[in-house]
Amino acid sequence: MPSLELLAQVFAIIAPVLLCTGVGYVWGWLRRPFDPGITTALVSAIAAPCLIFNALTRLEVSAAALAQLAAATLACYVAMGVLGWVVLRLAHLPAHSYLPALMFPNGGNVGLPLCFLAFGAEGLALGIAWFAVGAVGQFTVGINIAAGSFAIGKLVRQPIIYAIALAFVFILTGHRPPVWLGRTTEILGNMLIPLMLLSLGVSLATLKVTRPGRAAALSALRLVGGFSVGLAVAWAFGLTGAARGVLIIQSAMPVAIFNYLFALQYKREPADVAGMIVITTVVSFVSLPALLLYVLP
Repeated sequence: MPSLELLAQVFAIIAPVLLCTGVGYVWGWLRRPFDPGITTALVSAIAAPCLIFNALTRLEVSAAALAQLAAATLACYVAMGVLGWVVLRLAHLPAHSYLPALMFPNGGNVGLPLCFLAFGAEGLALGIAWFAVGAVGQFTVGINIAAGSFAIGKLVRQPIIYAIALAFVFILTGHRPPVWLGRTTEILGNMLIPLMLLSLGVSLATLKVTRPGRAAALSALRLVGGFSVGLAVAWAFGLTGAARGVLIIQSAMPVAIFNYLFALQYKREPADVAGMIVITTVVSFVSLPALLLYVLP
């Protein structure tokens, strides 16, 4: 049985996510002004690139460990993408609407705190490496899937690509960014999570989930499939300790909020995607103690 201390720690991680979403829900329910288009632009052009740059330039894990985890992370995304595509094909559902939500879990505001809770500073650094790989994928592959077409122009216009490239310049040269740059990107990056959670809450207040059965079935695929893929990839790569735990934790996370923002932007069943986010987040809240107990050494 999980200890009360562990349950309290898990609750302390998940509760802010639900409460911030609830604030957005009340804001939308009161019909206060909120522009999701501006929110998406701020997140993709400023907040996410700054958060990734700041996080990568503060990592304190060996390059070999990061490279191994990055390769395993990529394998998880590819495997989950193939699994999701096959299931959607069999179910006659459009991939551009649902595949990003199945592929890209919430490795940021839910996954990172869990990695730190379970494995300390090493777990946080490895979790950030996972988050960086996922963010690149989401803002390149994910956004192109949602758009329904692949265009190289969309890739070169993504600020996150340049933020990661600049971060690796500092990493490879062994230098830290100037204090002013580090603090600026930290401040701007910190607005990422609140913006996403408020946007989700507002949308839940204004959109009706018309197909709860479909959302529930796809949510089960995201959570069970993600956990299974993480477990299999960790075994295939021979991961142990913190690296294994981080990979499994991040793979089993709920649907990322970015998927809703892209679904809203490209009109790809945003109500269904919002339903998947809510269902997977609530189910994760219930199952997280068991997940942590499984991966802890």
